[in-house]
Amino acid sequence: MSLSYCVVGGGISGLVAAYRLRVAAGPDASITLFDPADRLGGVLRTERIAGQPMDVGAEAFVARRPDIPALLAELGMANRQVGTTGARPLIYSQAGLHPLPTGTLQGIPAQPSALAGLVDDATIKWMHGERNRPFSWRPGADPSVAELVGDRFGEQVVTRSVEPLLTGVYAGSATTIGVRSAVPTLAAALDRGAASLTDAVREALPPVVTGSVFGAVDGGYGVLVNALVRRARVHWRQVAVEALKPGDQGWELVDDEGVRHHADAVVLAVPAPRLARLVADVAPRSAAAARRIQVASSAVVALALPGGTPLPQQSGVLVASGERLRCKAVTLTSRKWGPRGNVELLRLSFGRFGDNLARSAGDEELLAWSAEDLDTMFGVRAEPVDYLVQRWIDAMPQYGPGHGELVAELRAALPPTIAVAGGFLDGIGVPACVSAATRAAAALVTSRVAR
Repeated sequence: MSLSYCVVGGGISGLVAAYRLRVAAGPDASITLFDPADRLGGVLRTERIAGQPMDVGAEAFVARRPDIPALLAELGMANRQVGTTGARPLIYSQAGLHPLPTGTLQGIPAQPSALAGLVDDATIKWMHGERNRPFSWRPGADPSVAELVGDRFGEQVVTRSVEPLLTGVYAGSATTIGVRSAVPTLAAALDRGAASLTDAVREALPPVVTGSVFGAVDGGYGVLVNALVRRARVHWRQVAVEALKPGDQGWELVDDEGVRHHADAVVLAVPAPRLARLVADVAPRSAAAARRIQVASSAVVALALPGGTPLPQQSGVLVASGERLRCKAVTLTSRKWGPRGNVELLRLSFGRFGDNLARSAGDEELLAWSAEDLDTMFGVRAEPVDYLVQRWIDAMPQYGPGHGELVAELRAALPPTIAVAGGFLDGIGVPACVSAATRAAAALVTSRVAR
């Protein structure tokens, strides 16, 4: 007898889960995917800016993680993986541009000299004496990044070196992100008994790799999204699911048009706040855990400036906390990935955890702020040839202290034929989403076999 699966959420997590289910369950399985958006892909969204494909959500993946390269190869698309040009980013701090320090873990340095010029001499001296100060670490502890790094290396290291990277990844801050989520290899080194934070960073630093640290998909992530949709062969219902209830030998999903859908098993690939509402009755402990995962919103302003606009030969700029700029990061797309067409492509990111900027600021306001920030950073004033504003509301989960335990609690309380996937579980990046979706699909296949 063929099985029926429902996947709620059409982002990369839902699409990978659907594809994995199709591979495991075969051509006769019924797989229905629910997402009310105008297109599938979630935060993987490729638009045309001045005629050129440009990702206006997630735009890169860590190349050393095997998840995306393996998936591309499996789909016959290994030749679509591209690397960066090798251009390095800058940090904007104290109203000036600085090279991104090397030899760091998420901005946490292995030696004080790495931050020379970015922090003051007193901070450098304080870092040099870190090994001489008493240090205690409880294995399994998960303080905030700011708590650990601020205590050992000083506040300037947090605000000028660490926070620019964390804000770029999570739209959060060092005070809202736990060490185990932000730098798991550092936490592991501390658990193994590193005598100081300096020693732990040196132990946890990955070996220097040749080639590109980051990868992307030629033509944009939309190419991957379309391939997954084709291979998963889902029936896409362009509606939202409002309720999930036990049914006869499975589950009943009620959409926003009042239509009921049966499923033997369900993947919920939706943000944590939405998950909490859907499972409140069928898995109240999971819902309670999901409610504790906070979220942030962001906005991306994608610009095409006239060709030849004098932008620096760097991949972008990460903005330290406390600066006068409105944006939190700039990606110089044409510098990072190579030129496309006779324009300079770039994108500015706005919005941090705790603010309402992505919801409240209008498009014209965001465009004006973009122009002001580009002038402040680079002395560039140019009318865009084309632009697009993309908002991502409640799309950035915050990996607070204790996040791993929270996610374990969430998963453990789910019924065996409900699985979860998404960026709020095991990592906010696309590779982690692919991994979590693969795990979700495997759990459902195993649960059906067990029955």
